[in-house]
Amino acid sequence: MPSGQTHDRITWIGFPLVSAGTLALTQAWDLAIATGSCFLFSGLMFGPDLDIVSRQYRRWGYLRWIWLPYQRRLRHRSWLSHGPVIGTVLRVLYLGGWGFGLLMLVAVFWAIAQGQSWNRYLVWVRPAWTLSPSLLNRLMAMFLGLELGAMSHSLSDWLVSGWKRLTHSKK
Repeated sequence: MPSGQTHDRITWIGFPLVSAGTLALTQAWDLAIATGSCFLFSGLMFGPDLDIVSRQYRRWGYLRWIWLPYQRRLRHRSWLSHGPVIGTVLRVLYLGGWGFGLLMLVAVFWAIAQGQSWNRYLVWVRPAWTLSPSLLNRLMAMFLGLELGAMSHSLSDWLVSGWKRLTHSKK
């Protein structure tokens, strides 16, 4: 397996390539920035190795405890954490669940502090599901960046493991 330092190096080398590639394909700076930024975030903090105590996990600092249930539920290198698309989707849903839960908690406490009904602060939920085409494009670019960052990690793991199996089996 590549070390955490090697994974980081791959991420930093891939970052300008992914950003420039997105810009060349789309001619849109906002999409290039979204894809590149999410690639960097995924490679350094949001990748497949959140299923173990890793560099990615440690980089969450005081918030790393939110990944403990995720680690307990997923076996390291399972298709659910390292698999193409599904791993990224699960991490997005998992972190999104924490974010949504926190938002609901804040809305409830804010309403209680104001002496009002908490559900009036949730009126934004329905309109949030109506996405404009430009927002949808940005969200797709962001997801692509997250997925490319995760796949750069998983692909390097698979290549190194395959190479080791190939070279050790010849001995």
